[in-house]
Amino acid sequence: MPTTARRPSPRAAKRATQRPSAPRTPEAEIPRRPFGRTGELVSVMGLGGYHLGLAPSQREALRIVHEAIDAGVNFLDNAWEYNEGRSEEWMGKALEGRRAQVFLMTKVCTHGRDRKVAMRQLKESLRRLKTDYLDLWQVHECVYPNDPERHFAPGGVIEALREAKEQGLVRYLGFTGHKDPAIHLAMLSHGFPFDAVQMPLNVFDGSFRSFEREVLPVCRARGIAVLGMKALGGEGDSVKKRAVTAQEAYRYAMSTGATTTIMGVDTLRVLRQDLKIARGFTEMPEPERFALRERVKELAADGRFELYKSTAKYDADTGRRQHGFPTMEEMGG
Repeated sequence: MPTTARRPSPRAAKRATQRPSAPRTPEAEIPRRPFGRTGELVSVMGLGGYHLGLAPSQREALRIVHEAIDAGVNFLDNAWEYNEGRSEEWMGKALEGRRAQVFLMTKVCTHGRDRKVAMRQLKESLRRLKTDYLDLWQVHECVYPNDPERHFAPGGVIEALREAKEQGLVRYLGFTGHKDPAIHLAMLSHGFPFDAVQMPLNVFDGSFRSFEREVLPVCRARGIAVLGMKALGGEGDSVKKRAVTAQEAYRYAMSTGATTTIMGVDTLRVLRQDLKIARGFTEMPEPERFALRERVKELAADGRFELYKSTAKYDADTGRRQHGFPTMEEMGG
C-alpha cells in the first residue's frame, strides 16, 4: 500500500480513462452516462460512502462494495470526515485489487480552513483508500452563506484543488452541498472549471428551494457532471411514511438529468433492492414526472421531507465547529 500519493503513470491514466466504459454482460447491465464534458462514463447508480461506514461490520461493508462493483456500479462516493475515517478505510480495504474498476470520489472537509489543511486531508484520504490518486475530489458541504467566500479566499481550499490536480493526485474537481441553491450558484459564479457538482435531487426538491430548477440547468449548460443525492429525502422518511415508493423516488431522481444518483447502502439487503431498481431503470417521461410532483406538492411545500435545507440536522459537526455553532450532541440532539 502506498503511503504517499504518486502521479498516475501514462499507462495507468489511459486505463483510468477507459475504465468506466468497460463492456458488461446484458443480464448485469446498469446504464452508464457521460460524466459531464470529460468523456468518462459512470453508472447511473453511485454507492454512497457515509452509509457504508454504518454497515454492521467491516466484513459486510466489503461484501457490499464487491457486490456493487460486480453488478456494474463504478461510481463510489466518500468523504474525509465520514464516520471519523471509517468509511474511507473500509472502502479502501474493499478496493484492494479492484481500484482500476471504479471511478473513485472523496471529499475534502476543510469547512473554511486553509489549503494546508486540505492537502493534509487529501494525503489521509489517499492512505485510507489505498490509492495514489482520486478520480474526483470535491469540496464537501457548502452549506453556509459565507462558504463560497471562504473557499475562494487567498490560501483557501480552491488553491488546494488546483495544486492537487497539477500534481496528478486528482483527475477531476467539484463541490457539494444540500442547503440552498443560492450557495451553489455563488460557488459557480467564480468561473472555476468545476467538473462536477453534487446536490439534492428528488421529487420534493422540485417544489421547495429547488436545485433541480435553479442549479441543474446551469451545470448542464456548462458541461458539468451533476451528482444527485438524497433521493429519498435524507433518512427515507418519505418512503417510511408512504408519500412515495422507493422505486418512484429513485426513478424520478435518476430521470432529472443527474449523471449519477448516489444511494445510501448499509446492508446487502438494501444494496440488492437498489441494484434491482438500477438494472431495470428506464427514463421517467416528463408527464409522469410532473404528475408525481403534483401528487406530493403539498407535502413538499413545507420541507418536511427535506429538513437538510431548513435545519442544521444534517450539517456535519466539523463544519459547525468551524463556523462557531454547537454540534447536535452539544445541543442534546
